Formats: sequence, structure tokens, C-alpha cells
Amino acid sequence: MPDMNLSQLNSFSPSRRGILRQAATGLLLLGGGAALSATAPSSPAPDFTLRSANGPNLRLQEQRGRVVMVNFWATWCGPCREEMPQLNKLYAKYRASGFVLLGVNVDDDARHATDVAARMGVTFPVLLDTDKTVSRLYDVSTMPSTLLIDRDGRVRYLHRGYHAGYEEDYDRQIRELLR
Repeated sequence: MPDMNLSQLNSFSPSRRGILRQAATGLLLLGGGAALSATAPSSPAPDFTLRSANGPNLRLQEQRGRVVMVNFWATWCGPCREEMPQLNKLYAKYRASGFVLLGVNVDDDARHATDVAARMGVTFPVLLDTDKTVSRLYDVSTMPSTLLIDRDGRVRYLHRGYHAGYEEDYDRQIRELLR
């Protein structure tokens, strides 16, 4: 069967997408750790398109040629809130050098997520994954989860969780990928 991208899947009827989603979930469960391979270092980052908190859709593939950090977060996640000011600093420091930071929020309530991001002063794009499609695609099981993707669209680093000091690792890895 040929590979399908998200836009092709979205062209199916809602009931057919539901059946395909259930079948894919079953295959992932049968495959054990197969879902982890989607975000294994050196693997191509799975493409996705999500609506941004500012309105327009944003597609990961359109960021090729840049170093991309994808940070999955939730408003109820204390470590996520602790990490946000550090991510803002990294975004400000490297965005002019070809670095993009995408904050993928997984809350059910997009308005609440947008309000919290605004109150926290988030300056990077916030994408809304209310139906958890992208979170499942990337096998997100821990909040926050952060990936660094190189200019060729390959996952280079994966971080699950956050503790003070992780931003030093992020900084070093971003510098390495921007070279």
C-alpha cells in the first residue's frame, strides 16, 4: 500500500478516518515499540499540519531548511509552565539564525490554551492539537516532550520531561544543528 500523508487521510469521510485511526492504533499496539521508531534519532520527522493559535495552519514540512524544535505541552503541566520562559529565550536567541520553535499544545480547550500561552508571554508559534492526532503520531507519553529536527527534516534529539538545566542541553544541541 502506498504511503499516505495527513491531507490525503483528511480527504476521507469522518467514519472512514475513524476506521483507519482504529486500525492504525491496533497496528501500533501489535507492533509494540514500533511507534517509537517514528521519533527515533535520525528518522524522518513525521509531517503534520496544525492550526496555530493565531489562526493560520502551519505545516512541519514547510520548515525544511531550518532547525526545528517541537515542544509538546499542556496548560495543566507544571514542568511545561516552568520550561516556557527558557524556550522563549532560546527562540529569541536563535530565530534569526534559522531556528523555529513550535509549541504543540495538547489541551482539549484551544481557547484556554491560547489564553494561558498569552499570559505566560509565549513568543513562539503555538499550535493546537486538541484531537491529539499529532501527539499520537509522535508517541507523546510524557509532558513536556521536545524534539529537535535538523535542516533535512530528521529527528536528531528527543527529550521527555523537563528539569531545570535542560535548556543548556537544548542550547548546545541547537548550536550544533545550526552549524
